[in-house]
Amino acid sequence: MNHTQNAPSPTPEAIEQERLEKEKIEDLGALSCTRGPHIIHCLTVIGQIEGHVEAPQGQKTTKYEHVIPQLVAVQEDPRIEGLLVLLNTVGGDVEAGLALAELIASIRKPSATLVLGGGHSIGIPLAVSAQRSFIVPTATMTVHPVRHSGMILGVPQTMRWFEQMQERITGFVAGHSGMSEKRFTELMLHTGELVLDMGTVLDGRHAVKEKLIDQLGGISDALSWLYSEIESRGGGPA
Repeated sequence: MNHTQNAPSPTPEAIEQERLEKEKIEDLGALSCTRGPHIIHCLTVIGQIEGHVEAPQGQKTTKYEHVIPQLVAVQEDPRIEGLLVLLNTVGGDVEAGLALAELIASIRKPSATLVLGGGHSIGIPLAVSAQRSFIVPTATMTVHPVRHSGMILGVPQTMRWFEQMQERITGFVAGHSGMSEKRFTELMLHTGELVLDMGTVLDGRHAVKEKLIDQLGGISDALSWLYSEIESRGGGPA
């Protein structure tokens, strides 16, 4: 018997839903996972975090104006039970990245981040913003001071602005990870490791050892933690 002949044809509604999910992944890099035991919204932060200024053509970016509505939906949509953020970013716009990190940190539903490849620069606050952070062993995180591209004024106020921005980032990281402000600053100002810059590169194991990230793990570990956290708060099977 040919079983393929007996398989039901997809309904127009199912075809349309599949098309919408495909468009959401292509346009926003996001997907609400509805086929597991719980509904988890999956958000990807890939390439450069684009903020007030558009990145050059041909460069992969995560646009913060696309991410903000998704985070609001995660908090407000009763169907969504948790948030998973997958990171592979070189950093980008400092204010945009820090704004997204603050939004993720303020979500009351279970949330987890997973660093894959890289979680550099302003990607570090994003990596520690969730309730639980994971990193794969081969991923890296670069801790370095705030940089600025373009024209700046050579006046004391400019230097103070850099200091204030760095204090905001350092305070956020220390407040959402096990690393102290003092240790983060030490790693940030380290010389001799980066050829054209100061700072420190941490691989997955060292990021966990330094208490910047909670634990080593992959996608299954992050999802298992989310499912367990949802169920511990009284969430039933979807």
